[in-house]
Amino acid sequence: MFDIANRAQAATLTIRSYEPDDAIPLGRIYFRAVREGTTGHYSAEQRAAWAPHAPASAVWRRRLSHGETVVAEQDGHSVGFMTLLPESGLVDLAFVLPEVMGQGVAAALYAMLENRARAAGLQKLTTEASETARPFFARQGFQVLERQELVRDGVPLHNYRMEKRLR
Repeated sequence: MFDIANRAQAATLTIRSYEPDDAIPLGRIYFRAVREGTTGHYSAEQRAAWAPHAPASAVWRRRLSHGETVVAEQDGHSVGFMTLLPESGLVDLAFVLPEVMGQGVAAALYAMLENRARAAGLQKLTTEASETARPFFARQGFQVLERQELVRDGVPLHNYRMEKRLR
């Protein structure tokens, strides 16, 4: 476990490994992060196409358990999560509740995953960051490789393919 003091709320933030019972709460975090946390960068139509509902399927559970997923808890409640696929170095999922954005939760999650990536001998990390997440990943040392145009349920979206070399 990895504990840091959250200065904004004077609460303890705990970073721990994913457990199967986390799937439903993390689906809700994903849904709220997309629907509420990206309003400044994506339209309501884009957010609905990206996250039509909170995921809870077997596919969602496999996606979370396939890689290295770490969960942030504050006062006993999940507030964010991040997933690293060790075979490729892809930071696949990175979401925090809108009310804790900018409070160091994502940075604590990322620090844990980068430490695990380094311990595993990975040479680089990649991600496909939303417009909202791009500045966060840039602060962690990622460089934009290209802007990607996507279509989900007939709705155009964009994100950024980013990379960070580990030394």
